[in-house]
Amino acid sequence: MTAATNTATTPEAVTRTVWSTKNKVGFVLAIVNAIVNLPSVFFPTDTGGNDGPPFAIMLVCTILSAVALPATIVAWRNGSRPANRLAAASLIVVTLTSLPAFFVDVPAGLKLAVAGGVVWTIAMVVLMFAPPKRG
Repeated sequence: MTAATNTATTPEAVTRTVWSTKNKVGFVLAIVNAIVNLPSVFFPTDTGGNDGPPFAIMLVCTILSAVALPATIVAWRNGSRPANRLAAASLIVVTLTSLPAFFVDVPAGLKLAVAGGVVWTIAMVVLMFAPPKRG
């Protein structure tokens, strides 16, 4: 009589990324970006005589910011690279929705704000994806 062997499968060891200071600064920028864009759906789409962005775009920005905020926190606290990618992708799409401001007749101040948002997002993504600490 042979004894049955119990071969329990163990999940592969999950490696936790240890983030560098650059990564953490990128996460702070991402959290601020997500918080600023979170209430987008409550902004008026018609500002007097000028048409604002469509409501659907504002809704998408709010939803993506609501995804990016916890994803950034999970990435930071748990060392999760997939959460880091999700947060960055969500905020990149939010930024892309603002780019039509460069091609329509809007005040120069608004175009400057959009340009600042684009630079903010580029800096944020570069810092979020800087090499983590080696450990």
